[in-house]
Formats: sequence, structure tokens, C-alpha cells
Amino acid sequence: MSFEFLQVEKRSHVALCTLSNPPRHTLVSPEVAELQRFLDEVEADREIRVVVFRGAQDGVFIAHYEVGELAVASERASGATNADPETPESPPAELHAMHRLCLRLEALDAISVAAINGNAAGGGCELSLACDFRLMMDGPHRIGLPETSVGIIPGAGGTQRLPRLLGSARALDLILHARLLTPAEALELGLVHRVFPSEVFHAEVQAFADDLASRAPIALAAAKRAIHQGAGLPLPAALALEQEEFERSMRSRDAACAMRAFVEGRTEGFVWKGE
Repeated sequence: MSFEFLQVEKRSHVALCTLSNPPRHTLVSPEVAELQRFLDEVEADREIRVVVFRGAQDGVFIAHYEVGELAVASERASGATNADPETPESPPAELHAMHRLCLRLEALDAISVAAINGNAAGGGCELSLACDFRLMMDGPHRIGLPETSVGIIPGAGGTQRLPRLLGSARALDLILHARLLTPAEALELGLVHRVFPSEVFHAEVQAFADDLASRAPIALAAAKRAIHQGAGLPLPAALALEQEEFERSMRSRDAACAMRAFVEGRTEGFVWKGE
């Protein structure tokens, strides 16, 4: 399948998706649609265990969601009604395309990695928040949610995922002050999992993805579901979910072979993605 905004490369069990929208490297709605098509391919390919997203040009992961596109939508919305902007309108019939994309990323069996090789503000940051891992290149780059500086709030999950990740107090501080963080600050707060020097960044990302891809795919997917879904449940319900996912992993051929190999002092590769 051909794409306009994406460059896709498969390396064994890892799919590398490079996001390209020069010269500004912003995120636009046709690109979001292409990302959905890309995830169709990932779900159809039973060999893919890890998906890595990166920017086409070091220095920018995704600059932000295209403000021009948002401005047109705002102008249409404000011109279509004379109502007080503080008066809430009826809820939309369905979630925005960015919400649907991010929810799909979180539900994906494959593990998703945001290789943040540059600036990631607004929608770029929000896309990374929907990924399972965030790895950032060291350098004069920034990551964050600066939407309040242009009169709006984060609209692709930032007000919900950032508090779940960092706590509401920190999220309020970052979002209300439109703060952009350096890689070191993002690492210290826990917004990103790793920061690598620029000269070894892509090699480290590949090693990180290869390590994940070497692990049992059923166990990875089961652990991901248990963590994501269990976080919003009362503890007894979350424990029941964990038990269900544990039993699912126990039924896999990989688990039976790997545990027997462990007992016998052997190494077993993971190849089975069905149950």
C-alpha cells in the first residue's frame, strides 16, 4: 500500500513508520487517515510485534497539529453561531479522528514506540502519549502541550492522558502554562522513558525495538491489555482482568515451550502469535 505522508519499512518483526510532511512537519487530517490505513496493515500482518514511529527529519518528530487547519475549523465554528463561547454545545456524534487513532494505538496488540527525534508539541506530543513507549533524542528539542497559548486546549487526549501519566497537579502546571520541556526535563518527570544522544539515537531505538520483538508476542499483548484496561478499574475487577490475561498467556504454545526450556536450562525463541 502506498502512502503520501508515511514511509514504511519492515525489519523482521518490527515495522518502522516514518512521518513526513515537509516543510513544517505538522500533522494534518489526511496523514491521520493514512496512519489508520497503516494500522490496518499492522493488524493484518501477524509477524509484526513492534511498531516504531519517527519523524522524517531529525530535529522534528511532529511539530504540532496543523494550526491552519484548526484555525479554519475555529473560524467556521465561531461564525456559525452567535452563542456565548463558554456555553457548551451538544456533544459530537463520534470521537474526532485523532481520538480514534490514539485509542486504536492503545488497543493494538503490537507494542508501539514513539521515537521522538525532535520537537513534539501539541498533536505530536499527544500521538506519542498514545504509544506504549516514548524514546527521545537529546538536543535542543522540546515536547509538550502549548495549546493554551493559542486560545484552545489539547484536543487529542492531552488533558486526559497526561494526568494519568504524571498526575493532575503536574498536568495542570504543564498545560495551563503551555510549558515545553527539554528532553532531560521530560525524562525527569516521566513523560519519556529514555533519552539517547543524537549520534546513537536511531541505533538505540532499533535495539530497544528488537529487544521487545524478541519477547513472547502473546505475553506482550496480554500485559499491555491488563495494564491499559486495568488502570481504570477497581482493584478486584483489575485483578480479574489480570487473571483472564494470565490464563490466556498460559494457553499459548510459546508459554509451554519457554517454561519447559527454562526448567531444562535451554533458550527458547518465541514464534507463536496465535492461541
